[in-house]
Amino acid sequence: MAVKIFSGRATSYLAEKIANAYGERLGEVNYQQFSDGEMSPYITESVRGHEVFLIQSTFPPSDNLMELLLMVDAAKRASASSVNVVIPYFGYARQDRKDKPRVAIAAKLHANLISAAGATRIMACDLHADQIQGFFDIPVDHLDGSYIFVPYLKSLGLSDIMFASPDVGGIKRARSFAKFFDADLAVCDKHRKEANKVDSMRLIGEVDGKDVVLVDDLVDTAGTICKAATLLKEKGAKSVRAVCTHAVLSGNAYQNIDGSLLEELVVSDTIPLKQESSKIKVLSVSTLFAKAIRKIHDNESISSLFIKL
Repeated sequence: MAVKIFSGRATSYLAEKIANAYGERLGEVNYQQFSDGEMSPYITESVRGHEVFLIQSTFPPSDNLMELLLMVDAAKRASASSVNVVIPYFGYARQDRKDKPRVAIAAKLHANLISAAGATRIMACDLHADQIQGFFDIPVDHLDGSYIFVPYLKSLGLSDIMFASPDVGGIKRARSFAKFFDADLAVCDKHRKEANKVDSMRLIGEVDGKDVVLVDDLVDTAGTICKAATLLKEKGAKSVRAVCTHAVLSGNAYQNIDGSLLEELVVSDTIPLKQESSKIKVLSVSTLFAKAIRKIHDNESISSLFIKL
């Protein structure tokens, strides 16, 4: 069984790098677009009996998800031996529970749609919540962004490094980094009245004289991260930088970051940047995904791709 790698249009920039790192060319997909916007992807080469990997992040617009579903269905109907869906950024993951009456659990619906389309395996990176893996009834390979972030943080040589979570929900993620570096942990306890707006924040922990690294899975409007950076500096932190896997960066995010007290914001390329910023550094997950694809194809464990945090 040969591996064939294809990409949706939204993630072609990353899929090219993954295919190159794997050592295969990226397969060609043509698109017919009707005048009303309806799309029809067409895989231009045979995939019969092959192990197919379809790469597409599902950030907005929703056409990205629809495009992925159509590609999955096309590969399944073309008799691919397996259809492995690679979703570097799994969209709608923040809607993973019913936190108030009469709302959808969008992450579960998202998972159901991909499974129903015919996917045989899912590969994603830093899901918003680990339990989203349980929304699927097919194997899920949940890769960890620490694979690229830990070596970078080591290269900085910060002598008084300390880690912080920008909210209570991210304590587990920040604590794993702190444990690996044998460093202290602080928590910024925030209060929201509505999405994307932080009303108040207080610090739990001592950060005086420390080089603090904020850790989160994604950054959207950057309001929380920037407010946390200000609070940490006010409490005596020597420097503040942030590590976030998914650079959603909507609304006034770029202005917020450029005007913040952050030394830098380190992100991955699971989502393309909409504009450049001197404070944003992008690290690629292409090698991580390429190695995972290789191990899946060879029926090997992917445990070696996890840094023991």
